[in-house]
This record gives sequence, structure tokens and C-alpha cells, in this order.
Amino acid sequence: MTNTAIKPAEAEALRKNEAKWTKPLMAAGWNAIPSIIIEKQEALGLDAIDMNIILHLSNYWWHADNLPCPSVATIAKAIGIKPRTVQKRVASLQAIGLLTRTERRKTRFGSDTNLYSFEGLIDAALPYAQEKVAEREKRDEAEKDRIARKKPKLQLVKASE
Repeated sequence: MTNTAIKPAEAEALRKNEAKWTKPLMAAGWNAIPSIIIEKQEALGLDAIDMNIILHLSNYWWHADNLPCPSVATIAKAIGIKPRTVQKRVASLQAIGLLTRTERRKTRFGSDTNLYSFEGLIDAALPYAQEKVAEREKRDEAEKDRIARKKPKLQLVKASE
């Protein structure tokens, strides 16, 4: 039996999201994706269709050990493109190492939906995340130093001639 109890911090986060998005929209389901992937999509080599595919795949990924496996047709229909376009884009994401597609054969005559892994995307986005966290920590430290000072730092300003 799984524990479905919501922790206080999770409940608070949900209430904040409900305040932004409304309770009915949040009750219908929601998705979590690191902001750095959205912010750095161009640096990661992702265009709008790639991002849409990634967002759609991530909507099916709720547990680290249970990879998403929607059908190509499901993805294509949801984002309004042809299934062949999804296949080509997934292949290109796989070629640049951002996505891993694992084919699942049922029998020699048919197959099940593919499994998709984001390990490459996670690895590619990690340096950007580390950089952003380091910058944030540096800003926070500078702010703490500023607040802790008894007197402001004064700088000599030369009058321009």
C-alpha cells in the first residue's frame, strides 16, 4: 500500500499553485519540470516542438523508476503534429543525447509503446542549474553581508571635469 498522505510543505505548495491556476485546473492534474530546462531550452538545442514533446513526455513521468511510455500517436494528437514528426524529433533528441528511447517488443510481429528516459537532458541541464544556484547563493551571501554591516561601504566618487 502506498502512502498518499500529503506533507505540510507539499500541501502549502499545492495551495500556492491553486491560488495561481485555480483549484479546478490543479485538480485535473499538473506537471513538474525544472525551470532551468525552460530557461535554457535554446542553449540545450531545443526548439518549440522539442520542448512540447518533452513537456508531454514529462506529464507521464511521476516516479523516477517508472519511465514514461505514451504512444507516438498520443503525443502527436496532444500537440497537433503528425506521428511521423514526433518520431523524427524523438530520433533527433536521441541523436544529440538528450532523450533515450527504449523500444519494447512484445512479439516479433508487434511492439508495445516506447520507454523514454531524460538522463541525457538532466545531465545537459545540470551545469546550468549549478551555475544558477551558485549565482543565487552568491547574491544571498552579498545581501546577508550588506544587512550585517554596521555602516555602509562608502566609495570615493571623483567629480567629472
